[in-house]
Amino acid sequence: MSLRMMSAAVLAAALVVSGVASADMSRPVISAFKGQLIVSKAELPEGKNDKDTIAKIKAAKVVALTGEAQEDVTYWNFHYTAFLSKTGAQKLKMEFYNGKQLAADKTLDGIDPKSAVLSGDISINEDEGLAKGKTYTVKLVNERDQVVATTPLTMK
Repeated sequence: MSLRMMSAAVLAAALVVSGVASADMSRPVISAFKGQLIVSKAELPEGKNDKDTIAKIKAAKVVALTGEAQEDVTYWNFHYTAFLSKTGAQKLKMEFYNGKQLAADKTLDGIDPKSAVLSGDISINEDEGLAKGKTYTVKLVNERDQVVATTPLTMK
């Protein structure tokens, strides 16, 4: 196998491994948000440089979500980007706490254990345990029950 073909194979393998669940961001941007779960309406924007990207991410962050009623049940749909404080997990759980009580959770599978940034979309509804008008602490938890990212979020 030639060096060029081997480089192409390594690049192709890297693209497959990174998948949809991880995001490419610079170290300074990752460090600025380490341990935070950023909830937004769409994918996070990129800036011209790290400082601009950090400012755009802060501007895109939402702290309250307005639900959509579908057949007597309210649904909340959102995009999340987690800047993990610890890597290594292949599965994480997004837990919604009302005070100290677990109200709802979602399991996230197929995670790249080497990635420090995880991104995706979530749809969750009242039937899964959430309620309008409540503020939740959303925690991303690994298999060892360690919190790797968190944020407060109000459901409207």
